Amino acid sequence: MSDEPAITLYRLQACPYCERVVRKLHEYDLDYRSRFVEPMHSQRNVVKRISGKRTAPAIVDENTGLTMSESANIVEYLEKTYGEAATDGGVDVGDDREDADNGGAA
Repeated sequence: MSDEPAITLYRLQACPYCERVVRKLHEYDLDYRSRFVEPMHSQRNVVKRISGKRTAPAIVDENTGLTMSESANIVEYLEKTYGEAATDGGVDVGDDREDADNGGAA
């Protein structure tokens, strides 16, 4: 068995979108491996091989088999997979209201 983290983050130096993902990984105390990629878009072949795009950040999660790019998508995935929604059974607190069509009639 490998001691390598299951999550690999492909990122750029000083990239605010990459840092957004890093903050979320730290918030959920997730172990991950950082792979810094080439700053020139046209030379990011390693990212293109894994995600089909040359954009950073990109993430590979071996726990779920997921590969994706775009920081907003990655953050949303991390929230759903490792955040509170994942630990509370995905129950939306705002959804247990009475049926509005019922009108309170018995």
